[in-house]
Amino acid sequence: MITFEDWKNRAQYFKYKSHDIACWEEGSGPDLLLIHGFPTASWDWYKVWDKLVTKFRVLAIDMIGFGYSDKPHNYTYSITDQARLQEAFLAEKNIKDVHLFVHDYGNSVGQEMLAAFHERESEGVQILSCAFMNGGLFPELHHARPIQTLLKGPLGFIFNKLLNKNSLKRNFDKIYGNKKPSDQEIDQFYELMKYNDGLKNVYKLMRYINDRKANAERWKKALTNASIPLAMINGPLDPISGIHLAEYFRELLPHAQTTILEGVGHYPHDEAPDETLEAYLSFAESLTLSS
Repeated sequence: MITFEDWKNRAQYFKYKSHDIACWEEGSGPDLLLIHGFPTASWDWYKVWDKLVTKFRVLAIDMIGFGYSDKPHNYTYSITDQARLQEAFLAEKNIKDVHLFVHDYGNSVGQEMLAAFHERESEGVQILSCAFMNGGLFPELHHARPIQTLLKGPLGFIFNKLLNKNSLKRNFDKIYGNKKPSDQEIDQFYELMKYNDGLKNVYKLMRYINDRKANAERWKKALTNASIPLAMINGPLDPISGIHLAEYFRELLPHAQTTILEGVGHYPHDEAPDETLEAYLSFAESLTLSS
């Protein structure tokens, strides 16, 4: 399995609005774009990365404000901008057709990409499928943690100063399922958040919850009107977007593949990587993407 240091050393960079964006690319086969969640980075995928690259050309970036990418303070962070960043990355790689596998904050980025894909019709990159994990696909179902509510509010910059490794561990312990993150994992997550002085921007990034509310109907239609295969891989013990999300997704999109992973919380690919891989590859094989 790839190590934390190896992951950092493998990063390449490209420019987006004059900012350096960390990116990774490995493997061959159908193009598969992984989109990470909040407040972490593409390192989230490390437990499933090596097996995915045996079947796909796997690509990922640390979105602006996250991980090893630039984290400008005077910047308007939004889901829409992050979606345009993902599209710029695909254009940089000359990718015309892509499959998406997304988590948490990445769910909303994926929804914006799907909405734009439908609105542009044949223009731009063609999205061929999308698999979601735990995340706020539908704002009315999103059970925000108290710290999230405080950070996105008008006094978020004050509460931002209270963030530290201990508070990260407390919150992650509450959203994980039966398998809690190790101290080493918390150290790594926290290092990614601190990198490039990133802690100062957490409250600005948190405003994505407002983006979800503003785009709720448009992004929901991106799913209900989708002509591409969709899937949900869900950790039901997640208090933010667990079993209630999976059940609603299954009801709203009965033709989509929904997989519920027993004992798992908000980070399926970290808590249960083998089960998450099995679920995704089952979806991929139904599309004849992998062999």
